[in-house]
Amino acid sequence: MQTHFSLAQLADPDVAASEKILRTCVHCGFCTATCPTFVLLGDELDSPRGRIYLVKEMLENDRPADAETVKHLDRCLSCLSCMTTCPSGVDYMHLVDHARAHTERTYRRPMADRLLRALLAFVLPHPGRFRLALAGARLARPFSGLFARLGAPGRRLAAMLALAPSALPDKAVHRPGDVIPAEGDRRRRVALLSGCAQSVLDPGINAATIRLLTRAGVEVVLPKGEGCCGALVHHMGRETEAQDAARRNIDAWMGEIEHDGLDAIVITASGCGTTIKDYGHMLARDPDYAATAERVSDLAKDLTEVLTILDLPPQPGPGRVAGMAGGRPIRVAYHSACSMQHGQRIRETPKQLLRAAGFEVVDVPEGHLCCGSAGTYNILQPEIAGRLRDRKVANIAKVAPDVIAAGNIGCMTQIATGTSIPIVHTAELLDWAHGGQTPAALRGLHLA
Repeated sequence: MQTHFSLAQLADPDVAASEKILRTCVHCGFCTATCPTFVLLGDELDSPRGRIYLVKEMLENDRPADAETVKHLDRCLSCLSCMTTCPSGVDYMHLVDHARAHTERTYRRPMADRLLRALLAFVLPHPGRFRLALAGARLARPFSGLFARLGAPGRRLAAMLALAPSALPDKAVHRPGDVIPAEGDRRRRVALLSGCAQSVLDPGINAATIRLLTRAGVEVVLPKGEGCCGALVHHMGRETEAQDAARRNIDAWMGEIEHDGLDAIVITASGCGTTIKDYGHMLARDPDYAATAERVSDLAKDLTEVLTILDLPPQPGPGRVAGMAGGRPIRVAYHSACSMQHGQRIRETPKQLLRAAGFEVVDVPEGHLCCGSAGTYNILQPEIAGRLRDRKVANIAKVAPDVIAAGNIGCMTQIATGTSIPIVHTAELLDWAHGGQTPAALRGLHLA
């Protein structure tokens, strides 16, 4: 793509980086075939190619974001399916990140939009606030139908209430600062990201992860001072807040690295993993953090990446798994989160681990398309998110699974609102198969 930025504009390193990305686009349109919003809406401006043109025009003319540009940027899920498809290697992720930060600086949103975004940024990254908000959501849920009739702001509020669990999960057993020793000889030492939303919505995921790792000879530490990875505010263009979150986590993890060393930073929410693996880029121009951010990014691993190099205890035998489904292996529909398959490029590893544990694993048709979760997208864009969820659930139903497995809490929460098929984290199934507890979502079920 030909660009016409001035030398003065290119003196800004963010603009220079985006200009380089823009020039790699050759207008081929391969991205349109795999973009969820273009597949649904059929609007060129709701495709990656169309958004690239909008961003180019905005940045080249050095102008504030306008309502039309913001509408189409807001509709982007940042699923990164386009990057998997693109034959030219267009770095769409960092281009749209820059565009969103530019939007946040230059565009004044309607009052209701500003308030909702500020509320999400204030609540979701903080487990204590989020847990309190979920308690309030239970009281407000009977009024969600009324909210849905109050226009776009009301529909967003109704969507938020629909995602809240009907009962508050138990609090996590392990706390920041805990060190959970390996069973037997210690072979490795890792930090486990506690996270924000996941630690409240389903603390059983990290509990299963800890059991699985410690049985394999891994010492697990939950560093003090660690918090939200920054993804939630990052995707809303709140770059200062996202970078502050990254610095806080880097400080916490570097403290452990310098104290007793870390072999990996283990992450069980793939959306967080994509962001943490990008800390080196996010803080590349911060002289105090560039080197440590890169080091942390290199150590960041999805749980499934770590499990492939461990000697997992043998599962109790095929009867343990097969017996739960009337003598046959449990049929698992594996939902590959966008942040897993497109962001981190981890595609086969989780399925291989599940198959090795005795499960029958089946792919979901149109598996490259997003479920509509995408961080806060299912709250900010509930209509599109709902259509994507329904499409995903219909495709899952086609393979008639006993259970759905996924590696991202956002996807799990989103999909669960559209189906009665139990959905569990990959870690929970693997923990169960290798001698751990039955996942809570499967207890009392007779899979036949």
